[in-house]
Amino acid sequence: MEYIIYFIITIGILVFVHEFGHFAAAKLSKMRVDIFAIGFGKRILGWNKLTGFSFGDLPKDWDGQGNTDYRLCVFPLGGYVKVAGMVDESMDTKFAEAEPKPWEFRSKPTYQKLFVITAGVLMNLILTIVIFWGINFFQGKQVFKSTTISTVESGSAAAKSGFKSYDKIISINGKKVNDWEEIIDNLLVNSSNDVNVTVLRNGSENSLTASRKLITEGSQKGFFLFPSPTQPYIQEVMGNSPAEDAGIKAGDIFLSIHGTILNEREQVVDIISSNKEKDIQIVYLRGADTLTTIVNPGIEGKIGIVVTDAYTGEFEYKTYGFVGAFTQSITNIGQYTALTFGMLRNVITGKIAFNQAFGGPVKIAQYAARSADSGIISFLFFLAMLSLSLAIINILPFPALDGGHFIIILLEGIFRKELPLKVKMVIQNAGFILLLALMAFIIYNDIISL
Repeated sequence: MEYIIYFIITIGILVFVHEFGHFAAAKLSKMRVDIFAIGFGKRILGWNKLTGFSFGDLPKDWDGQGNTDYRLCVFPLGGYVKVAGMVDESMDTKFAEAEPKPWEFRSKPTYQKLFVITAGVLMNLILTIVIFWGINFFQGKQVFKSTTISTVESGSAAAKSGFKSYDKIISINGKKVNDWEEIIDNLLVNSSNDVNVTVLRNGSENSLTASRKLITEGSQKGFFLFPSPTQPYIQEVMGNSPAEDAGIKAGDIFLSIHGTILNEREQVVDIISSNKEKDIQIVYLRGADTLTTIVNPGIEGKIGIVVTDAYTGEFEYKTYGFVGAFTQSITNIGQYTALTFGMLRNVITGKIAFNQAFGGPVKIAQYAARSADSGIISFLFFLAMLSLSLAIINILPFPALDGGHFIIILLEGIFRKELPLKVKMVIQNAGFILLLALMAFIIYNDIISL
């Protein structure tokens, strides 16, 4: 239920912002907007000036007389704005039976058509800029002052790449790194290809090559590499579990178990699982308070927690002024856009599996809930990244997407001749069917990866 709620909130915000862009641009261009819909399919409920608030479908012969029907539809995986005189997701072509009206899309000059069709993408970019700008200005950036990696688990993507526990990263692709932010930028953000890493191990330098496929695989599972030093961080506490009964809460940091000082999550798992049905003493940190509790793992050797590693070393905050925060947000967008297109190229060339690069509603719901649990800043960052992804995908020259419409409108403007309506409908239907098939495939991959 939590996943569903956060999914609805996330998709609702993104779809509303995107469709509002089309809506506002159409209104500014003096076009009539018949429908503003969140979701696809049957109308569940809505409001317009003529009928007021109502449930279910409107009469088939309903004429809004220029008034927009704001509606919520049954399938909440998108939305659309129906502009009079335009072939769109509604598949309505009745307008073609009459002469073009001054308020219709088809009557407007090419520049206004292009403005309307790209306004959704522009609004998603604006949302991304505003969120990044706000985070950079109000929050700044926490920089971990470490280049030493923590424990590398056997069989992990990092281990397969040749990394070992407590390697100190010196350079990436020949560029010296001084903190963890520079490692993330050079490993994940600034490159979409394999990377060469130089590490200091047991007093000598070693060169490694980390493949983009393994980096993506590791990042999808939470992280590829993590900085040292760390201590076990409680990410989640299960209901009606020994941990909950003992008063342990999400956000606590374990300091020791049975007198053993803890540095990593694996120690927690090993000690708890090896003390079945025994009372064990846990010392943990909650905020500034050090607390102690007794918990019994029971016959299963589990106490009902999800534990990960939290960085506990030195860090500093990078702060930005009003203008600097805006400049940084543009830089962030440029970096993530380049990374996205790099990922697309790697998928097309077969370097990365499709399900590693793309996620559907199930993954969006999971990541939305997890980011919200980590705080409002994490959720807003996730929202900004998703908004940027939506903008990039929508502008691709694919039938039924905004980019596909853009190409058709541009060609019509250049050759001063519209494509036949039947051709437009074939392109629109083919694109819509392909998108549905792609969505079904993505959802299938989401489910089997759970």
